[in-house]
Amino acid sequence: MAFEKELAVAMRAVAKASALCEKVQTTLCDDETVAKQDRSPVTIADFGSQALVIGDIRKTFPHDAVVGEEDAAILRENAELRKKVHHLVSEQNEEMDAETMLDDIDYGAADTDFSKRYWTLDPIDGTKGFLRGDQYAIALALVENGQVVLGVLGCPNLPLDDNNPKEGQGCLLYAIKDEGAFQKPLKGGDAKQVFVNKISETKNAWFCESVEKGHSKHDVHERIGELLGITKPPYRIDSQCKYAVVARGGVPIYLRLARGQEYKEKIWDHAAGSFIVKEAGGRVTDFGNNELDFSLGRTLDKNIGILATNGLLHDNVLSAIKEVLSD
Repeated sequence: MAFEKELAVAMRAVAKASALCEKVQTTLCDDETVAKQDRSPVTIADFGSQALVIGDIRKTFPHDAVVGEEDAAILRENAELRKKVHHLVSEQNEEMDAETMLDDIDYGAADTDFSKRYWTLDPIDGTKGFLRGDQYAIALALVENGQVVLGVLGCPNLPLDDNNPKEGQGCLLYAIKDEGAFQKPLKGGDAKQVFVNKISETKNAWFCESVEKGHSKHDVHERIGELLGITKPPYRIDSQCKYAVVARGGVPIYLRLARGQEYKEKIWDHAAGSFIVKEAGGRVTDFGNNELDFSLGRTLDKNIGILATNGLLHDNVLSAIKEVLSD
């Protein structure tokens, strides 16, 4: 199997980060959350998750670049917050001292040659969902020559089966290029291959979108749905769990048009999830039918809008998007 060693490291790191995040979500206090310059929240779990994942990657692949969402500036200035993060990290990695933790977090903010091999990490995708006690994901992807070749999603609160909540929750989804997409329980168990669903008529479909209205244009999504004859209400869910439910057949369409033309999608928000959908048999493009380009830097500068589908519906949805946006 290609990238066997990379996959083993990635899955182990994401599982450890997921365990850290699960613990924090049940005990998080207000003083353990801070606001970044863009006013988005970041928690002690974001920092701890990034330290664990990057630490594992650097140990095994010391020459690989890692592009992470966070840096350690806040922790270097706040000794109390730093102490809390290091305590959490130490529970998952006893060998990591506080200074190494800070260095590993900052490693994700270093300059990167995006034309070469690199990893990209969102230590907690969907922080607002995480803070509400809802869905979030730890998302890690390996990129070579601008193309994702490996993706892992840790989804601690996602049910193992959309149609049978009694099966429990906590999923680890992963994929390797040309080898399919798989899901296994986060706490351990057998993996099974996952596939997008086979709905072929838009009138029988439904779509998922972000919970937060500030994250995407719900009104535009609604107009697209109406044009397609979609009558079912949207499934609103935080984070790259949206990609997860599309990949395993729970939803046939994921729409995302960000609010504000100046906003550029971050690579770590889409690399792992979009790749898993494609390996599950689906299709992912922007609203102009362009492939997502991960070779340009930390943002998807040439892509506007995100459309993920089961593939069968993609062209029809793109046509509706074109008509709605032209108005």
